[in-house]
Amino acid sequence: MSHRRILSLWFPRLGAERILRAERGDIAGPLVVAAEVSNSQVITALNAAAEAAGLHPGQSLRDAHAMCASLRVRSRNPAAEAAFLAALRRWAGRFTPWVAEAGEDGLTLDISGCAHLFGGETALTQAVAQDCAGIGLSLHMGLADTVGAAWALARYGGAEPLAATGGGRSGDAIEQEARATRARAQKRRHWSRGGRAPQVHVQVAGETAKGPQARIAAPGQTRAALAPLPVAALRLEAATVAQLNRLGLRRIGDLLAQPRSSLARRFGRGLVARLDQAMGSAPEPVSPAREPDHFAVRLTLPEPIGLMEDLLAALDRMLPRLCARLAARGKGARVLRLEAHRCDQAMEAVSTGLARASREPDRIRPLLAMKLEQIDAGFGIDMLRLEVTRAEAIHTRAPVGHLQAGAAARARQQGQPDGVALEDLVGRLGARLGLEAITRLHPADSHIPEKRFSVQAAAWSEPAAEPWPRPLRPRPLLLWPPELVSAAPRPDLPSEFRWRGRNWQVAAAEGPERIAPEWWLEDPNWRNGVRDYWVVVSCCGAKLWLFFAHGAALSPGWFCQGSFA
Repeated sequence: MSHRRILSLWFPRLGAERILRAERGDIAGPLVVAAEVSNSQVITALNAAAEAAGLHPGQSLRDAHAMCASLRVRSRNPAAEAAFLAALRRWAGRFTPWVAEAGEDGLTLDISGCAHLFGGETALTQAVAQDCAGIGLSLHMGLADTVGAAWALARYGGAEPLAATGGGRSGDAIEQEARATRARAQKRRHWSRGGRAPQVHVQVAGETAKGPQARIAAPGQTRAALAPLPVAALRLEAATVAQLNRLGLRRIGDLLAQPRSSLARRFGRGLVARLDQAMGSAPEPVSPAREPDHFAVRLTLPEPIGLMEDLLAALDRMLPRLCARLAARGKGARVLRLEAHRCDQAMEAVSTGLARASREPDRIRPLLAMKLEQIDAGFGIDMLRLEVTRAEAIHTRAPVGHLQAGAAARARQQGQPDGVALEDLVGRLGARLGLEAITRLHPADSHIPEKRFSVQAAAWSEPAAEPWPRPLRPRPLLLWPPELVSAAPRPDLPSEFRWRGRNWQVAAAEGPERIAPEWWLEDPNWRNGVRDYWVVVSCCGAKLWLFFAHGAALSPGWFCQGSFA
């Protein structure tokens, strides 16, 4: 006999009740949460008022509006629901350390050896129900020896078999037996050998006017507790459930009485595996999610401080401890937050980021020191807290030979910045301007001049691994959107033109270079068709980049797009 005890928690109105909590109960009346499924809006969650109005999950939103005119609708936010379920998982940790998520609206708790700490299984389920009622959550619970059995009792323990399976044709629920069956009734096998299981009472704990709060199957009574439940309680696919119903196999007890070989041959090994998991023949462990790493240090001061030197001395004491914790986990800090708690119960906070994750105090300290001037000490600071809000893994660097090490040393002697120096420079500039303002250019594969490079954030990208491809013709140092040039609308280069409010005389020119648009893309900047580019040197020495647009969709004309050094 298994000594495991599994508690399954099901929150049937999780999406709607999360919104009610977020809006602090300002919504009165029916509320549904809708999502787009197959190009139509479908209800995914609803509150008790909407359920009392006859609505149900999976119903079309158009039909729901026809049934309930005062319906309130909110769009589903899967990320917010996942975060809310993660918060519930942390709350469930007060009952047992083994807590795992069961789908998008449930939790699975392994309470083996924990129930006596709360006065027994019934008292534990009542404590869970009271906590959920206090935060306004609807809850159904199932307690059994296996994960599958607890899941089935929580979701189908209080439902009618035919209602849960979608009903059937007239006469499907008739329990009478044929004459030949009654004549052979004495020859049926015992329940332990595949016969019908004996009926065992399933305890209902915490029953209220809304229905049972928890359905508890006694230890060793998993088979009897699951026998009257519909086959959908085995976590099967909808197509498999429909096929079983057409064959008259509507309850789990009907499947238990069938030969396993025929079930596997007809419906696949998935059905047999679910049966084995529910009955405890196949293992199904409860794997709790690993808690995310949290890196923070705190320094409580005996006397309030406010001088810059004192803050820097406090950082020198906090950073080594924080970096030691990061090194123990093989991670580095990418974004840090420093909180200064003042004597008047106020708090000042500053954040800084690094171009690359690091756990070296000497690289982090200058960035934080640049932010200290933004902290208003007020009447004094009595506590400092340094937290890593974003951490990344730092991989161990591969050892190099004497040749690579000598080349790196010579590069440093010649004043060439290495990777660490460049990252520190980006970090210092980002502390002043913001990391998003520091960008670098990467080469791109395109024959269009303004598309031969891509702009990327320097803190979140690597330098270009390959050298820039050399163009066939010289390219200008500065590029800007094409600006109209006043000249004769002919493809021949004019001897003079007017641009930016002044007249220009052409002293020398080189060209033309014809560039065609990317015909496989619809670029609105290239709707004027093929361009003929010229490198024009004016009489005053300016070297400009002009082109003539032949006008595929717009009128032809001359434009200036860049200048050379």
